Amino acid sequence: MGLTLESPVRFVPHIGPVMATRLANLDIFTVRDLLYHVPFRYDDFSLVCPIVRVRPGETVTINATIQSIKNIFTKTGKKIQEAKVSDESGTLTVIWFNQTYLVKMLHTGDSVHLSGPIGWFGNKIVMTSPQYEVITGTGSVSLHTGRLVPVYPETEGVSSKWLRTRIAFLLETILGSMQEFLPEQTLSGYHLMGLSDALRAVHFPENKEAIERGRHRIAFDEVFLLQLTAYEQKRIWEQTQHANALTIPKDDVFSFIESLPFTLTGDQKRTLDEICADLARPIPMNRILVGDVGSGKTVIAALAMYIAERNGLQAALMAPTQILAEQHFKTIQALLEPRGIRVDLMTGNTKTITKKVKPTVIVGTHALLTKSLTFPNLGLVVIDEQHRFGVAQRAQLTGKNKADTTPHFLTMTATPIPRTIAKTLLGNTDLSVLSQMPMGRRIIKTWVVPAAKRADAYQWMQKQMDESGGQVFIICPLIEESETLTDVKAVTQEFGRIKKLFPKIGVGLLHGRLKPTEKTTVLENFRRKKTMILVATPVVEVGIDIPNATMMVVEGADRFGLGQLHQLRGRVGRGNLQSYCLLFTQNPDEKALSRLKALETIHSGPLLADVDLRLRGPGEVFGTRQHGMPHFKIASFTDMETISNTQTALEGLTRDDPKLVQYPLLRELVKTAIIETVSKD
Repeated sequence: MGLTLESPVRFVPHIGPVMATRLANLDIFTVRDLLYHVPFRYDDFSLVCPIVRVRPGETVTINATIQSIKNIFTKTGKKIQEAKVSDESGTLTVIWFNQTYLVKMLHTGDSVHLSGPIGWFGNKIVMTSPQYEVITGTGSVSLHTGRLVPVYPETEGVSSKWLRTRIAFLLETILGSMQEFLPEQTLSGYHLMGLSDALRAVHFPENKEAIERGRHRIAFDEVFLLQLTAYEQKRIWEQTQHANALTIPKDDVFSFIESLPFTLTGDQKRTLDEICADLARPIPMNRILVGDVGSGKTVIAALAMYIAERNGLQAALMAPTQILAEQHFKTIQALLEPRGIRVDLMTGNTKTITKKVKPTVIVGTHALLTKSLTFPNLGLVVIDEQHRFGVAQRAQLTGKNKADTTPHFLTMTATPIPRTIAKTLLGNTDLSVLSQMPMGRRIIKTWVVPAAKRADAYQWMQKQMDESGGQVFIICPLIEESETLTDVKAVTQEFGRIKKLFPKIGVGLLHGRLKPTEKTTVLENFRRKKTMILVATPVVEVGIDIPNATMMVVEGADRFGLGQLHQLRGRVGRGNLQSYCLLFTQNPDEKALSRLKALETIHSGPLLADVDLRLRGPGEVFGTRQHGMPHFKIASFTDMETISNTQTALEGLTRDDPKLVQYPLLRELVKTAIIETVSKD
């Protein structure tokens, strides 16, 4: 049976199981993966010239014959491979270092292409450590010399030279059977290369313009298919899922809003209108609510739960940690119980888990997924920090509903999502954004503190605690000291140091290895001011609301993303006192300091996320293993033009043909993508 794009890569000639294991380190498992393993740069060996014209400082390719080649061992132990090569115009010395095997690979009389830099070795002009290629026939094609030569991401035992030979083989044997899946109107409308031509241009380009055109086509495909998959998921959701169409009790909702001790922001009112419109439909809501820390997401969730209860349905909120679940429970209980609605909490610490939930509103952690737990009539599911749960976990919770309808679905996140990523990733959900902060909320003054100013900062902290009584968070990246990250503060060691620095002040310690009861005790002591300083890992990033906390100190701030630092900063400034955020760093790098300085002047989560995306890329901003974050080979979330063009192209194709009946290849690709998304979750 011949090779196909989905064939395991071990079946490609000259690969086999050993090399396939190595290729797996590069996320290459199939023939398709190998074809789409794109170069990250190109060596320009396209200047071909006779030996007589080579000059020091140039990088050139020569076509020559080997006159001699030998190993030379110097008195200092160096191993040098020296070859004499010639063409019709002259002779040149070529040297390599520590590649003794070359004398078995290259032989006197071989015709070779050699590409490399020309320089001086002693008083001789030589070519140093060139790429080489033995010419085996008149029709042989150069892969490693005499052209723009691709350089690939490598791993141990897999070199770019080896990759070139295998990819060149696939381009000759597989490319002809690859079918073009983009419609002709899309190709011509956006001036795109054909798929086969694009892959050839990316791997073995004729010129630099070909590289750009080939990469643009593949980038277009990546974004387009991602958006098309999201479109199809949403279409299937709306056609196959049925929900209770809720009656919106406007008088009750108005009364609820009037009873709040604060005024809803314009964003909150708009979001509530969007949610009410969703809940009133017989199609289950699938909306994500993005908002900065403290922007009022929980109040909106409580209002949605209130509407579900008024319709005789249950509502459940699932949070990723016990700390966050307990915080939501207290907030929602304070909002709903005065209106006669019972709110229960269920975490791993809950002693009794009933087989059938009776409360109207329940808040919990993963404990809500317990097998014995069912909901008689679940009408609304709220997931906080939704990216920390997989698709299967979210489906498991909604599947616990004993009614024959699908619950409405609201997910919330304080993780700032750059607008380009939101525009690309969230096509299968509706999006609401809370960008306005509640009235009266003060801006948190933020300063980057270099190592030389650390002692002054501690004195200033002591003065602030004495004068205002404000409490302090000190965040460290690690729990324990690392042998490799010697310059990174660890929370356990920092806890001891801070206790010595502030001997008259109570200091608490919080990290992920503490038992749930220990975490609760530590937080209660901090909340009740028994401790004034809390030394913690980023476990406090979400879910802790201490109105009296006015200072956030982050050790090793350069190791965090701007979005995460912004969320940590949001742990303070929740009361009436002026609050501060100090970013400690020992990194002298100007680029790292400049990135941190953005926090001094930018106080919007989405804007900071845009900055971080440009500087660090989505993998670092969101974490490479985060649920739902695709890995692009070429495309970029900062490329607004491509994102906009792919959206326009998608709208054009689906406007008159929503099921893509005319485009079976596209339909099959999307079907495969959806299956892979679920299986990887």
